[in-house]
Amino acid sequence: MPLSLTIEKEFAQNSERVKSVDQHPTEPWILVSLYSGTVCIWNYQSQVMEKSFKVTESPVRSAKFIARKNWIVTASDDKYIRVYNYDTVEKIKEYEAHTDFIRSVAIHPTLPYLLSCSDDKVIKLWDWEKDWSCIQIFKGHSHYVMQVAFNPKDTNTFASASLDGAIKIWNIGSPTAEFALDGHSKGVNCIDYFSRGDKPYLLSGSDDFTAKVWDIETKSCVQTLEGHEHNVTAVCVHAELPIIITVSEDGNIHIWNATTFRLENKLNYGLERVWTIGQLKESNKVAFGFDKGTIVVKMNGSHTWDSVDLQA
Repeated sequence: MPLSLTIEKEFAQNSERVKSVDQHPTEPWILVSLYSGTVCIWNYQSQVMEKSFKVTESPVRSAKFIARKNWIVTASDDKYIRVYNYDTVEKIKEYEAHTDFIRSVAIHPTLPYLLSCSDDKVIKLWDWEKDWSCIQIFKGHSHYVMQVAFNPKDTNTFASASLDGAIKIWNIGSPTAEFALDGHSKGVNCIDYFSRGDKPYLLSGSDDFTAKVWDIETKSCVQTLEGHEHNVTAVCVHAELPIIITVSEDGNIHIWNATTFRLENKLNYGLERVWTIGQLKESNKVAFGFDKGTIVVKMNGSHTWDSVDLQA
């Protein structure tokens, strides 16, 4: 079943290298963190910059909204996590979280928890209602941990991607992983959870130039997506449309049919390497961060997730 997709550029902004993008759940805002140590909030409707401030002299590799608190949390190469009120830009908290570069943070959907992962090979769980104390440390990776992601269907569990080539699945109550998904021939940079019906899947992207689709229940790879010509830096499954999006240091955005796993579209905006994807659940908008700026596109299609079945 071919997908009839329309892709419309809504927002474009040139900047220094973008390391992360995040969409606000209710405001038309994207949070952009830069290699230069600055974070910006852009209104993609009015095309106006709402806020911009310098966090540190180091790259800010991850920045996320915690909308229920009106906060932004940032994680950077200086090993610090910083929390700001995004209305006043007041710094709420600043603490040294790891002993090496922090690659990624993830916000728990309901509990006051933040996950962080680092080049120190460790993942940590922080509780902001306990003054940001570390309540669990997760060890087991043998190389840099590049990304962590909570499982939206079972928020007591999360996945991690590492340059040791493994994806590990964890429970927040245990310091050791429940199991690993092995199959990439090089380091894994990125992961995203999705589900069809009640069946959980995981998407991963790697320095082996491929993305893989994993059946979490059977712990097996059900599909390998080949076509990028460089490291796959970010992956996501669209919230509304049955498509998989992968981006790479080759500068290309690949859009795959999530039913047939066929490559449907290839986009290139001429902003060099693509580093990150930011997507809002229940939204048709996707943000991309590049070496030279940020793009927000609106995607509409002839089919929704409800109208297709994933073929394993």
